[in-house]
Amino acid sequence: MEVIKPSGKDCIKRIEYCIRVGRAVLLENVTDEIDPALDPLLTKQTFMQGGQEMIRISDNSIPWNKDFKFFMTTKLSNPHYIPEIMVKVTLLNFFITPVGLEDQLLGVLVGRERKELEDQKVHFVQQNAAMKAQLEDIQSTILRKLDEVKGNILDDEELINYLEKSKVTTAEIHEKVAEAEVTEKEIDATREGYRSMAFHSSILYFCCAMLANVDPMYQYSLQWFVQLFVSSIDTAERSENLATRLESLKNYFTHNF
Repeated sequence: MEVIKPSGKDCIKRIEYCIRVGRAVLLENVTDEIDPALDPLLTKQTFMQGGQEMIRISDNSIPWNKDFKFFMTTKLSNPHYIPEIMVKVTLLNFFITPVGLEDQLLGVLVGRERKELEDQKVHFVQQNAAMKAQLEDIQSTILRKLDEVKGNILDDEELINYLEKSKVTTAEIHEKVAEAEVTEKEIDATREGYRSMAFHSSILYFCCAMLANVDPMYQYSLQWFVQLFVSSIDTAERSENLATRLESLKNYFTHNF
């Protein structure tokens, strides 16, 4: 395995070499911003050229080796990547932080209280990411077709038709993305109304976790805590008034805890 740091001057060249020879790469200490040059790699945007499967990194077309594997690690305790990145990678977070647990509990709470809201949130995140990925694919296809043109571009009827079609498609996607982002912000604003309960519950968990420093017998799993949290949501007294409902839930969960 080749271990590479993003700050290395030859980072991209070393990754290109590993793609050619089929060697696994570990890109360590990445931040919450991923180099756009790696986007074709994250989405595995391979294409056929002369009977050979290729991938374009930066401006270079490289033979794709199926044995190649790509991993990234970060020292960020609670990395927040944009949805476009999240749909391209599998994220494994081995850290439990107050903010990270708060976000997780918020998702659980809203999912139980307002399932349709949480489903819409997930749908819009996936939809926006898919549409933006489609835009990137259109741009990559245009660049590839331009690169493959022989002679006068204006004589290539297939290319001209594709450019006209892609222009219309791009405009439609931009319009849909703008509309979806507005709706997503409205959903986020509603979700935030439940954050106080998620914040309170996150504090309870870490208070519980610190008891292990007093005596090792006081050790509780996160899975147990979340199950208790869900059980309290389903059992606590309900109310049409959000403030009353959250106060009831907070008291019930704290008492059971």
